[in-house]
Amino acid sequence: MRIYELGDGTPEVSVVGSIHGDEPCGARAIERFVAEDPDVERPVKLIIANEEALDEDVRYLDEDLNRAFPGDPHAESHEKRLAHDLGREVRGTTAFSIHSTQSYAEPFAIVDTVDAISRSILPRLPVDVAVETNNFAEGRLIEHAHTVEVEAGLQKSDEAADNAYWLIRAFLTATNVLPAPAVASDGGNDVESQTEDDRLKLAAPEEDSLEVFKLLERIPKPDAEEYEVLANNFKVVEEGEAFARAGDELFTAEKDFYPILLSAYGYADIFGYAGQKVGELP
Repeated sequence: MRIYELGDGTPEVSVVGSIHGDEPCGARAIERFVAEDPDVERPVKLIIANEEALDEDVRYLDEDLNRAFPGDPHAESHEKRLAHDLGREVRGTTAFSIHSTQSYAEPFAIVDTVDAISRSILPRLPVDVAVETNNFAEGRLIEHAHTVEVEAGLQKSDEAADNAYWLIRAFLTATNVLPAPAVASDGGNDVESQTEDDRLKLAAPEEDSLEVFKLLERIPKPDAEEYEVLANNFKVVEEGEAFARAGDELFTAEKDFYPILLSAYGYADIFGYAGQKVGELP
């Protein structure tokens, strides 16, 4: 675990990247941000979590770190010990955990539930979708209070690393670690200045609403030689509509649902999750 601390005082805000070693976007984004030596208005802690798995380019060494919290400092498992140490580092902070996925190219946010803290942060992130885990967060960092996870894009892509960088900046702006982007005025019309920070305002315009979904159940995936997904994440699948295939077996919806994290090979034993849309945030 590698930790960077910026600013003076005890950090009340933290950023965590690469909990999974095969998701380098968080580490790349943190290193890019720290290399800029930014001026911060509040102290912040940035953590590259599972360095050992990252070096090996594997998801984990002994077990999934994002299923190992709260951890155990005396465990034989590397990730169980690391979960304890990482939990100690983020305790008392508003935490931002960066991931990537094989199922969806656009960034989206994940929270345990939309509470007052996440409600103040989510609309200021460059995302169009947020997902409530609804009791599917066991062993995840997100179980800790005041934690927002994001899926930054497709695993190992340059786009995910770039998205993760801008997500970090947006989160740190929302938590007052970074100042709000400056916008110049041109004849009464707002125009973006030439600084890259203004991309944040363009990426998450205030007039856009944020769709909120809730996980309802896992979608099992049987053993097969080949898998195919026929539906799009966050787009409704209607009753009777085919949404996936395992070998020669076709899966159709027993009732309307929204697929979430649905992918052919993202998980070993499930296609992903069935969810419902529960509302929008302004």
